[in-house]
Amino acid sequence: MAEAGRVITGSAGGIRLLAPGEGTRPISDKVKQSLFASLEAELDDPWGGPFLDVFAGSGACGIEALSRGAPSAVFLEHDAGAVRTITENLRRSKVAGGRVVRADARRFLAAGAAAGGADGPFRVVVVDPPYAAVELLVETLSLLGDPARGWLTQAAVVVAKHFWKDAPPDRAGRLEAVRDRRFGETALRHYRLAAPQHEEHPPT
Repeated sequence: MAEAGRVITGSAGGIRLLAPGEGTRPISDKVKQSLFASLEAELDDPWGGPFLDVFAGSGACGIEALSRGAPSAVFLEHDAGAVRTITENLRRSKVAGGRVVRADARRFLAAGAAAGGADGPFRVVVVDPPYAAVELLVETLSLLGDPARGWLTQAAVVVAKHFWKDAPPDRAGRLEAVRDRRFGETALRHYRLAAPQHEEHPPT
């Protein structure tokens, strides 16, 4: 079976992870290392809350978060083969707090956190659909950026991994793009929750 790189650091540092198959595009160690370093620089305590890995594939991002100290991680994945791979990677890495949910991401997120029985609201979310599924990425971000669905903490960061030529929009719901990084064909766009546009501020 193909490999999906290794856990960079933490309790499972150095463990090699399996990839679901040839049709997947696991995040490279270089991109993953940069992603997690940027999260640790951007947030005071990025691993102080639950982590959500959407279109989880091998589960590499969620396992990295658990290895670094996240209390829990939900791995959202529809493909049965990928679900088996995530389960095996969790066994290999011996990290605690992982929960694998086999479900269609749009339906699961549309139902809201209360109905989904997830461990949210989430502190950090990584969204990594197939590169060709541009509309799916946009719809997923919009669902995450809808405060009524309750998926995110107010200080959450959502990171979208995408083909560099197909950047998702600057805004999706209340999510607002704040940072972009490119690594060859792969790019990462970071989002934060913006204040509601109708919010009134008290006079100074």
